[in-house]
Amino acid sequence: MGKQATEMLKGTLEGIVLAILSGRPAYGYEITAWLRGQGFSDIAEGTVYALLVRIEQRGLVDVEKVPSEKGPPRKVYSLNARGRENLDEFWRTWHFLVERIEQLHHHIDTPQNKGEK
Repeated sequence: MGKQATEMLKGTLEGIVLAILSGRPAYGYEITAWLRGQGFSDIAEGTVYALLVRIEQRGLVDVEKVPSEKGPPRKVYSLNARGRENLDEFWRTWHFLVERIEQLHHHIDTPQNKGEK
């Protein structure tokens, strides 16, 4: 991923993680692995863990400690009602931005705006 994509991802990562958790509960490494599997290969585990701490503090997820075969218990995160509301707002904002950016791209990409005839 290039620098611009990394910066854009930082701005949307919370919504992406909430969307992942809307499908099923997961722990930090699972989320990171899923993101990497979807092509976000540069995502750092620490970034996801820091984000999970923030969304937990804001009350957007419920946390359950589940025993692990390898080491200490894992924190499994699941989206709660407040998190679903936040995710719904994320999707509304996302769709609004996509529409406006597409309009802008279409407007700027037309031949008359490029100086072509």
